[in-house]
Amino acid sequence: MNSFITSLAVVQLRMGDRSGGKGEKAVNKNDRPAGETGRGTRRVSETIHNKLALLPDQPGCYLMKNAEGTVIYVGKAKVLKNRVRSYFTGSHNAKTQKLVSEIRDFEYIVTSSNMEALILECNLIKQYHPRYNVLLKDDKTFPYIKITHEVHPKLEVTRRVVKDKGKYFGPYPNAYAAQETKKLLDRLYPLRKCKTLPDKVCLYYHMGQCVAPCEFEVDKKVYEDMVQEITKFLNGGHADVRELLKGKMEAAAEALEFERAKEYRDQIASIDAIMEKQKITLADAMDRDIFGFATDKGWMCVQILYMRQGKLIERRASTFPYYGEPYDDFMSFVSQYYSDNPALPKEIFLPGMPDKDTPPADEAEASGDSAVEGSSHSEGHHNTESLSEAVGKLDEEAELADGGELNEGEEDARSALQKWLRVKVVLPQRGRKKEVVAMAMNNAKVTLDEKFRLIERDEERSVKAAEGLAGYLGLDSVRRIEAFDNSNIQGTDPVSAMVVFTDGKPDKKEYRKYKVRTVQGPDDYETMREVIRRRYERVLKESLEPPDLIVVDGGKGQISAAVDVLENELGLFIPVCGLVKDAKHKTAQLMTGDPPAIVPLRRDSQEFYLLQRIQDEVHRFAITFHRDTRAKSMIASRLDAIPGIGEKRRKLLLKHFGSIKKIREASVEDFRPLSIGDKLAAQIIESLREEP
Repeated sequence: MNSFITSLAVVQLRMGDRSGGKGEKAVNKNDRPAGETGRGTRRVSETIHNKLALLPDQPGCYLMKNAEGTVIYVGKAKVLKNRVRSYFTGSHNAKTQKLVSEIRDFEYIVTSSNMEALILECNLIKQYHPRYNVLLKDDKTFPYIKITHEVHPKLEVTRRVVKDKGKYFGPYPNAYAAQETKKLLDRLYPLRKCKTLPDKVCLYYHMGQCVAPCEFEVDKKVYEDMVQEITKFLNGGHADVRELLKGKMEAAAEALEFERAKEYRDQIASIDAIMEKQKITLADAMDRDIFGFATDKGWMCVQILYMRQGKLIERRASTFPYYGEPYDDFMSFVSQYYSDNPALPKEIFLPGMPDKDTPPADEAEASGDSAVEGSSHSEGHHNTESLSEAVGKLDEEAELADGGELNEGEEDARSALQKWLRVKVVLPQRGRKKEVVAMAMNNAKVTLDEKFRLIERDEERSVKAAEGLAGYLGLDSVRRIEAFDNSNIQGTDPVSAMVVFTDGKPDKKEYRKYKVRTVQGPDDYETMREVIRRRYERVLKESLEPPDLIVVDGGKGQISAAVDVLENELGLFIPVCGLVKDAKHKTAQLMTGDPPAIVPLRRDSQEFYLLQRIQDEVHRFAITFHRDTRAKSMIASRLDAIPGIGEKRRKLLLKHFGSIKKIREASVEDFRPLSIGDKLAAQIIESLREEP
């Protein structure tokens, strides 16, 4: 199973921003991680915010990922929507805050019950070893109950399944469940308890829980009968035992033996909790790939659930446009998938063709345990059994199945895939196998629905918000918005930045940075005039696309400065609006017009959210540029203060050593390749080391 997990390839498409522009500085590629602003405060990224709104009201597991796409936490939830949202709302303790601060994306898997979510969570934790999960120290696998193959058999709980002729039952959700079941069986069936036979009987014999083979001769038939009854119990025949215990409980209660009745009640509760059948785990410990698919609006999503040793350990979703018949394109996907994947399971579960006259497969009720299955009991392409014999067995299984026949198209697809791969191909018709295929179909539908809902939500938050903003400002459209912000500390290293939003979305290749040239001191109005002049002189000179709206960070003063330059100096009549911040430095009001007046925008409207995103983005971009500029100027000033170091030698030193720290730690000999004498080198080192 571990080798299979490591062979899984996850392809992530990452979109990078390209820099461009003539004469003006383009965008750095080192953007902040999603979820952070220029002010250093934690914000939920747009991707996460959108996905939170689409979480289902169903149980399942969720996987939190960091900026590198690494799974850092796996959890389970009774209601995915409530649990996952709780991470990004309200207050948390220090540990949870640390986890949340690293989350950049998440995925989730829908299950049919809380028990399934629990078992899936265990499998995912074992697979990913997430940093923020509690990792089990005792072992890496689920517990099983084992009946040993010995002269005097005994029951034990183990996490290792080996071929030793012993009988294994499980897996169980946790060690406690397995131990409780074993305790129950120990009380009911008195097999030996000791690892090695003692010289005389122990307490278990006196308690009636051991037949004492250490002292008495035990007939082989006695062991066979007990093993047969335990096997029947663990294979699902526990209903008879439950009824027996229920009768004893009622009898004890009538006899006022309440402690004994409580013991029977607890045993019944253990049976109910432990023996519940799981769709997410099949009892035969078979390696299977389970496929499901869903189609909508010309798109198909194929969901693959990977079951190894009978446990669901992984899933993969692929979404793509399709152009032919849905089932044919689905089978084409399956064929291409296995042509590139030499690691074959022992069985493949596929859904049947969708019936136009019946509900989808995930809504169908399933009953019984039969299924129409493929043949071949070999692994991979190493089939020691002839194909004709395998097909013969398949036909026998199909005839013995209780109802459920494949139509011609399904049978052709199944048999063709089976003959090619030489792996058993199954189209389950009912029972638990049908239910796991329905789970794959349901997850495919959820993934596809999420894709379209995200597109629709993004459309509302971008294009429609921009259209609504145009209506508030009395404009025909505001397809292209250019926003400006200034940044300085008491007038030192003044810079400005421009961001561009097209159809309500950031267009990073159009971002620009400006070092302020003519303004001395902290004069925000004159800085705005210079930057607006430089930007739109270039627009006129190079016939660039003008914006539909200019947004400045500030109120009446900044708006008036921008309008004056545009209309009186450049002859441009482009609408200008200003974003006024409140005492907490948050977007508060929109102003526009001559004289500027407040535009009555609701703070919970998509138009206001769009302006808020624009202001946050331009502020982040400007302040990041200012920090970089200030850091470089500090390095330059420290070297310039040293006699004998001019601009040429300063650049040479920084290029050779990389940083002030490395120059300070260098020896005199390290300066010789730069044609710097020992005396000047010693002076440089001494000057830098004297500084705090």
